[in-house]
Order: sequence, then C-alpha cells, then structure tokens
Amino acid sequence: MSDSRQYDRRSFVKVAAGVLPGAAVLAGLAGESHATARPSPLPSPAPTPAKSQPLHTGNLRIGLIGCGGRGTGAAVQALRADPNTTLVAMGDVFGDRLESSLAGIGEELGEEAGKRVDVAPERRFLGFDAYQKVIDAGVDVVLLCSYPAFRPAQLAAAIASGKHVFAEKPLAVDAPGIRSVLTSAKIAKEKNLGLLVGFCWRHNPGMKAAFEHLHAGGIGEVATVHTTYLTSTLSKRPRKPEWSDMEFQLRNWWHFTWVGGDHIVEQAIHSIDRLAWAMGDRLPARVSCLGGRAARTGPESGHVFDHFAATYEYADGARAFHSTRQIDGCPSDNTDYVYGTKGTAVINGWAPTYEFKDRAGSVTWKGKGTPEEASSMYQLEHDALFRSIRTGSPVNDGERSANSCLMAIMARMAAYTGQTISWEQAMNSQENLLPPSMAFGPLPTPEVAVPGRTKFL
Repeated sequence: MSDSRQYDRRSFVKVAAGVLPGAAVLAGLAGESHATARPSPLPSPAPTPAKSQPLHTGNLRIGLIGCGGRGTGAAVQALRADPNTTLVAMGDVFGDRLESSLAGIGEELGEEAGKRVDVAPERRFLGFDAYQKVIDAGVDVVLLCSYPAFRPAQLAAAIASGKHVFAEKPLAVDAPGIRSVLTSAKIAKEKNLGLLVGFCWRHNPGMKAAFEHLHAGGIGEVATVHTTYLTSTLSKRPRKPEWSDMEFQLRNWWHFTWVGGDHIVEQAIHSIDRLAWAMGDRLPARVSCLGGRAARTGPESGHVFDHFAATYEYADGARAFHSTRQIDGCPSDNTDYVYGTKGTAVINGWAPTYEFKDRAGSVTWKGKGTPEEASSMYQLEHDALFRSIRTGSPVNDGERSANSCLMAIMARMAAYTGQTISWEQAMNSQENLLPPSMAFGPLPTPEVAVPGRTKFL
C-alpha cells in the first residue's frame, strides 16, 4: 500500500463501530509510587525498575497497547517514523481486536512488514493485565492507544519501567487520573524519557503557521476564542447475547463516561486544546457549562450527553467559549474563531482555512495548507517523538496536555452538576469513575446526569 492511505482519527471514528480500540489495563499498580494514584480494582504486576535512558542508536523495539483503529494507525506511523524500528509486542483485552490489528498493520506495510513486524505468538497478550506484559516484553517505546480510562495506569507503568511513550488523547477521564498523569510526566522528565501526547493539530504545518502568526500579533492581542466541534452521532454496536455488561460497555466505550469521559473529553478535546493554544496555554480560573441529552436513544447510547456549551473564565476577566454537539441531522462545524484587538481569525484545519482579517473586514494574512496535512499530522507527531529520542533530547508535553484534558473534564463536571467549577476544584476532585473491579460480568449503566441534582465530588 502507498503512503497516501494514511490512518487518521476521523477515519478511525467511523471504523470504530467494528474496530474497537482495545483496552489493556485497569487503574492503579501494585507497588506504584504515585502519591495520587487510585486504588486498583485488580492486582497488577509491579513495574520493572529502570535506569535513565541512554542515547538510542540501534533498533527501537515498539510495543502496542490497545489494538483498535487508532492503535493500528499509531503502530504504522511509529514504524514509518524511523527506519530502524520493529513492532515486537501487542496487547489488548479482546483477541479479535489484536489479530485484526496485526493483519491491518501487515496490509498497510505490505512487503516491508516482513522486516518491521515481529510479533511472535508469545508476545501477543490478552486480558486486563496485557499492558504490563507488553511493557515487560523488552520494548523501548510503548504506544498507549487503549481506553482513555486506563491511560493513567498504563502511563505510570511504562514510565516506571523506563519506556518512551506515545499516549493518545485524552490522558484521563477524571481528576485522580490527571493527577497521576502529571506525576508520570514529571518522572519522565527526570528519567529523560520521551512522552508525546496525540494532540495532532499541534503538528499540522498549516495550523502551526496560523498559530505562530496569531501569537506574533496577527490580530493584535487575543481577547477571546470560540471553538466548535459540531458533528454527528458516533456508531453504536448492538448487544450480542454472549456479551456481559462489561463487554457491552467496552464495545460501545465512547457512549460510557467511565470509559471515554463523554464526547467533550474524548472527541472535542482537540478543539479545547486549540482553545488553550490560542489563549497562550493559560489555565482558566473556572468554567460553567450547559449540556444535556436530547437525541440519544437505545441502550448502546449509554449515559453520555449529546451537547455541551462551555464558558471558560480567566483570572484577568477574559472569557473563552467552546461548543460541541453529537446529533444527527444538524449542521457540522469544527472551526476556531479567534477575536483580537485588531481583527479576527478563522482557523479550520480540515478545509483548510487560515484567514486573518482586520476590523474593516480586509484580509491581512492567509495561511497555506492542504487537505493532505490533516492526514500527515498523525505521521508528523510520531516523527517528532522518534527524532527527539534519537537526538537524546526526548520531547515531553505531558504537563501541557494534561492541563488541556482537565479543561475538558472540568467542563463536563460543570455540565453534569450545573455548577461553576474552579480549576482548583477540578484538580482536587475525588470523583473516581472507574468501577470497583474489572471483570466480564454485571456492570449497571450509570444514570444520566441531571444538572442541579448530580453532585460534584
């Protein structure tokens, strides 16, 4: 297959109904050193102690955790990022996902797969503890592409074992998870380990140029931002008779808050990250958020909302806004509208449109970009990670990325409860969304949140 058939997130969302990003983990780890780690529903192997990483000059062995569409794409992109890399281990809860992913990687790489993919049967791990087995399989780089709820524990284990990490967004679904991620990011810096998070738009050439022009004063001082992620409903997978409650929810993970965080955290996080980017990555002081569930139907729709409208307030009085919706039959939009003291900017990487105007409406700057960049950015983020590993100066955007994730989580908190939530409240929240144990058995669907009745924890 040619390089033009890139695996991108938009494609994988469509595929996800039949190609599940598999899970490989549950919460805390036995022997974990994180002071803020949550209790573990299942015992897990203690991570292997590791020394700080030397400069990598030889072959880099890659392990994939989470073998759905996004994991399959990430594995291909990681292999293409550096010619001296080999995929040697894979882990997932579901065997069908692992085998489908392995076949997809081979199909995408074609003849090259024979030299770049060496996942022997004994290095194909299944179950909720598969993540640790992948980490312990002699790998140098770990790709964390399983369920968002499990990312904090996977990241903690990988960093404790001295592995470089590519971690998909979002990094967590609740505040305890974010606190764990921040600890892991700090430890990664101390160990000189790479940690790159999948906020792919920050690697899109046209988008980067537009934000550089914005921050250079292209419309004066940024006063406010409004980002949108208005789209249709994600796919649903009807329940099969042999599925337990747990498997049913995992197979429909984007419809269950405990697994994916709700769509403002799992999908619209890209637009919230760009809101943060436009605002100079400042931390908001508080957020209020309207939200609800107007059009979702059926048990496969779980208990998530289908629309949110967030208002972020900053310490200096500035406000920024985000709107997201997953409802069929409505107009779509995925644009960043930025308003400054000297003009306005419209930024849309999918079109692509990068247009800056003055107050009179005259175009003052037009960025360049191609539709292909919206696919190439997934490759470029892996290129950046592996290049940084090779040079001995591994990239680490864990803290910034965790902050963007908490911005999305706190908006969901505000919408679910109907309250205004401060940054400090969100960061210190004790709400732990994970089930008390992990097993393929009964797991009641949580009730849909009701603003004004649902309590902030």
